[in-house]
Amino acid sequence: MPHDMPLREIPDEHLERMDALRGDTPRVEFVRRALKEVLFPERPRDDELPFGIEPVIDGNGTVPFTFVDLFAGIGGFRCGLTAVGGRCVKTYEWDRWAVKTYKHWYGVDEEEVTEGDFTEIDPAGIPDHDVLAAGFPCQPFSLAGVSKKKSLGRLHGFDDPDQGNLFFAICRAIEAKEPPVVFLENVKNLTTHDRGNTWRVIESSLVDRGYHIFSQVIDASGWVPQHRERIFIVAFRKAIFGPDKDQIGFRFPDPPAERPLGVRQFRDILEPEPVPEKYRLSDRLWQYLQDYKEKHRKAGNGFGYGIADLNGVSRTMSARYHKDGSEILIQPDPGENPRRLTPR
Repeated sequence: MPHDMPLREIPDEHLERMDALRGDTPRVEFVRRALKEVLFPERPRDDELPFGIEPVIDGNGTVPFTFVDLFAGIGGFRCGLTAVGGRCVKTYEWDRWAVKTYKHWYGVDEEEVTEGDFTEIDPAGIPDHDVLAAGFPCQPFSLAGVSKKKSLGRLHGFDDPDQGNLFFAICRAIEAKEPPVVFLENVKNLTTHDRGNTWRVIESSLVDRGYHIFSQVIDASGWVPQHRERIFIVAFRKAIFGPDKDQIGFRFPDPPAERPLGVRQFRDILEPEPVPEKYRLSDRLWQYLQDYKEKHRKAGNGFGYGIADLNGVSRTMSARYHKDGSEILIQPDPGENPRRLTPR
C-alpha cells in the first residue's frame, strides 16, 4: 500500500485482506500498526500555526491525513488538525473578515479558500479528504440565540431559514464524498434544543449515512483560559472502520482535574497595560452595566457583566462581544472603570 495513500482510497480488496489478517485486532488499530513506521512526508512548519503553537506529532503511530474545513471561521479546526499531522485541502467560509484573518494566519492561497455560501457549492467538487471538519453555525441552537430569536418572533433551530439548514448542507457533502471521519462542533444546547428533537435528527442523519457516532460536551477551560462548553461529534464510516462500534477504540480526552502547570492563565494572554483608552468603558456605560446587573440580581437571575479573574479563566466570549464586552471585563485597578479585551 503506498505510504501516501489517503485512508479513504484504500481499495476494497486491501480492506478484505486486512480483515483476513487482523484476527481479533480492531481494523482501525490494525491500520495504525501497519502504518506506524511511516514517516511524515513533511513535518508541518511552525509558521503554519498561529501564535507559535507547536505541532504535537511524535511519530508514535499517528497516521497522516487530509481534511476539509467547512464553516471555517478564523481557523480553530485547522489549528488543531494541522498540529497533529493533518493537511488542509480546502476551506469554505462566507464571512469576508473571517476569511481575511484565516488567510493572514495560515498563509493560504486564493485557490484553497472558497469565500461564499456553502449551500450553493456543488459538493461533488469538494476535494477528496480523510476528515470532514465543520463548526456549523450555532446561533440557531444556542441558548442566547434561541432566546433572542423567540423574543423577535423569529424561527430557530432547523427552522431558521438562513442558518438552521446548514447541517443538511454538511449531509449533502458527506453523501457526495463519503469521508472516513466526520468531526463536528457546536454549542452544548444542541442536545436539548427542541426537547431533544434536534439532536435526534443530527444523530439519525449520520447513522443513516453509514457512521458510528461518538459525542461529548467538553469545556475548553482545561486547556485554555476561557470557559467554553461545546459538544464535539466524531463519526467513523462503518465501511472503513468496521461494523462494530466498540472495536473502534475511540475516546475523547479527559479534561485535567486541575489546570496543569504551564497552562496559561487569563492574565497571560492580555495585552500589557496601558491599552488605548477607547477600550475602557465610559462612566455612562459602566453605570448602566452595574444597574443592569443589580436589576437582574433582584429578579433572581445571573445576567450581567463579569469581571474576569486574571489568575483563572474567563467567561465564554460571545459573538456580540464587540457591542459592550460586558461578559468579559478587565479591571486591573478597582478604582478605575474596567476595559474590554483588545483585538490581537
